Amino acid sequence: MNLSEMRTRVRRDLHDEDPENQRWTDDELDRHIERAVRELSLAIPLEAKAPLTTSEGSRDISLASLSDLVAVEAVEYPVDKYPPSYIPFSLWADTLTLLVDATPPGDQSVNVYYGEMHTLDATTSTIPPHLEELVATGAAAYAALEWASFATNRINVGGQDVWRQYLTWGQERLAVFSRALAKHSRRNAVRVRRLYTPATSPVDQSTVGQS
Repeated sequence: MNLSEMRTRVRRDLHDEDPENQRWTDDELDRHIERAVRELSLAIPLEAKAPLTTSEGSRDISLASLSDLVAVEAVEYPVDKYPPSYIPFSLWADTLTLLVDATPPGDQSVNVYYGEMHTLDATTSTIPPHLEELVATGAAAYAALEWASFATNRINVGGQDVWRQYLTWGQERLAVFSRALAKHSRRNAVRVRRLYTPATSPVDQSTVGQS
């Protein structure tokens, strides 16, 4: 599903399919879709793996090259071992520190397993099919709530209670969206892992682990 198809699905949920009498422009719906995709990404990020390298005389590795990074899940070093060798690490800003006894040599490979933001544009989508309806639900909720806020105390051809109906509907849909995100969140995922306590408390995670 691409952005245009998602927009069509959201319009269907909002009963806004008449091209001659639309309440929301494409740009407005795209903004609400973008917000829903962001919320989805923070709860259920796209799984990714990046091969990075060490620097001579340092345990620190820059994560600046990892665009749209949400959270680091595991670090493998040294690589190409079986079973994989996962090590403890700490994070500060865009720097990952390997918590190993000996400083690794330079130009050593390190595999970083992390979650990143999902993509949904005119040609590309990384959103799993079973979560597409969830994104549409969130986007429609945000659109309805914004319109209800805008329409308050304004004259509406549909009647004085139109804004209230959108408000109630939007609140209900947003509650469904929030519950589903919490249910599927990576923080609630059951994994077999050994937990490591980082050297300092990261901003968005209290432990880092071995998957």
